[in-house]
Amino acid sequence: MVTAKFEQIKQYICQQVESGQWQENAKVPSENSLSDQFVCSRMTARRAITELCDIGLLVRSQGRGTFVATLKSQSSLLEIKNIADEIRTRGHQYNVEVLDIKSIVASEDVAITLGMNVGDTVFYSSLLHHENNQPMQLELRYVNPALVSNYLENDFTQLTPHEFLSMAAPLTEAEHIIEAMMPDNELVKLLQLSFNEPCLEIKRRTFSSKGAVSFARLIHPSSRFRVGGRFSVSN
Repeated sequence: MVTAKFEQIKQYICQQVESGQWQENAKVPSENSLSDQFVCSRMTARRAITELCDIGLLVRSQGRGTFVATLKSQSSLLEIKNIADEIRTRGHQYNVEVLDIKSIVASEDVAITLGMNVGDTVFYSSLLHHENNQPMQLELRYVNPALVSNYLENDFTQLTPHEFLSMAAPLTEAEHIIEAMMPDNELVKLLQLSFNEPCLEIKRRTFSSKGAVSFARLIHPSSRFRVGGRFSVSN
């Protein structure tokens, strides 16, 4: 199967960055230059650059061109994306370690968050997501069994919780809370953190048309992760 030209351009740019040929803040060839190199339209080159800007690998500077961004993995603040797709889009290898999957009793904070009663049964999963065999995110997720009764039956090495829940209870609304936090000894070990390295935690609650579906704590090493987003304002 022939790889689309915009994908070829993305792969080329990723390889240049990953190999160290293009360092942080290095200027990327123009759309015209890339379109000549890959024998394609300027729009095709623009699509490749735009998609790499969207995931944080590149950054545009108006009037100056496009540059290699600071090399941290980036997640979108304005969208709910599948972490496996984000990692693969960067041209990196994704794999996951399933730490725990079980039914537990809902604590007060989980019950309030999911609109349940304290003591109700709630589904719980703990996964460690890796990027290029390096821990990138610890995902601690609580799921409302009344809305997704078969959550624990999923093979999380094949479908991430996000992918599974998107099919079982399509997303209609979400909210984020982002905090810096200092890790305990267990987190230091799981995320392979350096001494006194803080973490970035995203608390995410998602809803379907029938109510709150899940509450997740997504914990990342601060040295290897950032969040970002871009939006337009119309009058």
